[in-house]
Amino acid sequence: MAIEKTDEGLKRVVGVPGLALAIVNGVIGAGIFALPAIVGIALGAFSIFGYVFCSIMLAAIMLCYAEIGSKVTSSGGSYAYVEAAFGNFPAYIINWLYFFGWNVLGSAALMNIIADSLAAIFPVFLNPLIRAVLFFVLIGFMVLLNVRGARQGIGLVKLITIIKLLPLLGIIIFGFSQVKAANLHWEHAPSLKTFSDTALILFFAFAGFETSLGVSGEFKNPQRTVPMGICLGGIVVLIVYMLLQTVTQGVLGAAMASFKDAPLAAVAEKIVGPVGATILLLTAAISCFGCVSADVMCTPRSLFAGANDGMFPKFLTKVHPKYATPHLALVTYGSLVFIFSVAGGFKQLAVLASAAILLIYLAVILATIKLRKQQQASEKTFKAPGGLVTPLIGIAAIVWLLSSLSKWEILSTIIFIAVVCIMYFVTRQFKK
Repeated sequence: MAIEKTDEGLKRVVGVPGLALAIVNGVIGAGIFALPAIVGIALGAFSIFGYVFCSIMLAAIMLCYAEIGSKVTSSGGSYAYVEAAFGNFPAYIINWLYFFGWNVLGSAALMNIIADSLAAIFPVFLNPLIRAVLFFVLIGFMVLLNVRGARQGIGLVKLITIIKLLPLLGIIIFGFSQVKAANLHWEHAPSLKTFSDTALILFFAFAGFETSLGVSGEFKNPQRTVPMGICLGGIVVLIVYMLLQTVTQGVLGAAMASFKDAPLAAVAEKIVGPVGATILLLTAAISCFGCVSADVMCTPRSLFAGANDGMFPKFLTKVHPKYATPHLALVTYGSLVFIFSVAGGFKQLAVLASAAILLIYLAVILATIKLRKQQQASEKTFKAPGGLVTPLIGIAAIVWLLSSLSKWEILSTIIFIAVVCIMYFVTRQFKK
């Protein structure tokens, strides 16, 4: 069958398995290697209910993404969805929150985690120059691979996802034999505040699925691929998280606090000895590499889509004549990630991330509601079950989480949005 092209000049090559694995790869990142201890210390054996609670909140948001993603099939993911519903100005703000406030800073942080993980085994990676060379090689490889095509980019994501899941599945399979029933017993529920604080951490452990939707202009049959890929990927993530938490809690029990920085490594060491901890350390580095590779594949499409709408520099609209990929957007984004990875002084800006992703989710849910009202009865696209209940659950969860943010997170986000608004109106005047 011939490969279909969008009117943007991109090839539709990503199917359900590719999207599902990209979502699993994007969500299961560096955090999972410490998450079981964070949750276990706070909630004990009650932690499993925390995962269920957060999965309900995320399911409501993911279903809204599945619905709007089956309707809006151009590149850009969250940006394209908001632009279709509310126009250029809100979409411009969302694009900046997404590509800079969430992705550039997040990927730069992950690149440093890769170097730190390798430095624990090979101290040479503590040298700033060696770290810079490592960043250049890894990011350059990811950019070049994705310039050759989304098929190659999603192929790398699939491979890395499988590689990083194997050690985690090994812990689940072989760790169950060492689980002690007494460690899974709980006598009373935690306080509401403790549960709320932990749920906030858990929520962000599930975030990241939306990055994979940046290649929305390259999905095969998006009406089917988007809802099925999101649902399948979300289910896999939930199952892996809950099984890892159960095994870690069951094996370590009250000793969890002694291994709060690397609980999975402690379980792996109990299963296969000291080599287990080393394997998990390398897995953490591979996991971070996988998340960044998915980001480098997907986020440049938001720059490309914004440039097509005249909101970013025109050169970002260029499509490679041979590979039909937004090659200049890929190179530009990779360069930004490299610069912030090397700079190291960006960490104070990372407070933007939490508020940024919540505002993006809120905007997409509202866009889903608006486009649902405009949908023709004859259109055959996915519709989230539950009517307005599903998006309202998502909105309630986001408002609750926004109220839990620190004043610095809120203030930095307000300042960032104000600067973006000024940029938007100055750019419009400049064009005129």
